Amino acid sequence: MAGTGLLAACGNGVGSRGSALIDSRVDVTLEEMYRSYPNTVDLAQKANGMLVMPLVTEAGFGFGGAYGRGALRVDNVTVDYYSVVKGSGGLQIGAQQFAHVLFFMTPEALTDFRRSPGWAAGADLEYVVSDQGDSVAADTTTALSPVLAAVFARAGLRIGATLEGTKYTRIIP
Repeated sequence: MAGTGLLAACGNGVGSRGSALIDSRVDVTLEEMYRSYPNTVDLAQKANGMLVMPLVTEAGFGFGGAYGRGALRVDNVTVDYYSVVKGSGGLQIGAQQFAHVLFFMTPEALTDFRRSPGWAAGADLEYVVSDQGDSVAADTTTALSPVLAAVFARAGLRIGATLEGTKYTRIIP
């Protein structure tokens, strides 16, 4: 019985190299985003923080799900690590992988995200990058949004019409 707590603590990630792996993937993802979508550099400079998810894997056949891990960067420094879990249901089939970055454009949006036990992407999220080679065009609508998202580097194929939910949770890698 006494060993149960000790064994449970062994899997919490403290002392592991998971954070170094996530940080290196985040660096590569940001370089790719800045090279492919140069206007995201300006967004990053204006943002109060960025949640970078270098690799999210999504699959579905009727019911689906997605998972990925990433880092929250404030002033270009990693302050926390997060996982993203997504569930979906409906007419769907296929699998894909992609990267995404959330730009927290107001201090309040960043604070709300960091204080929440699990933040769900909702109506206040606006997409500014598509994967069709378009460059980011932040107009007055997107410039005033509290959270902006860039989804890019898609690979695979997933089609369908679904209802879905996404949740971000702080982790110890």
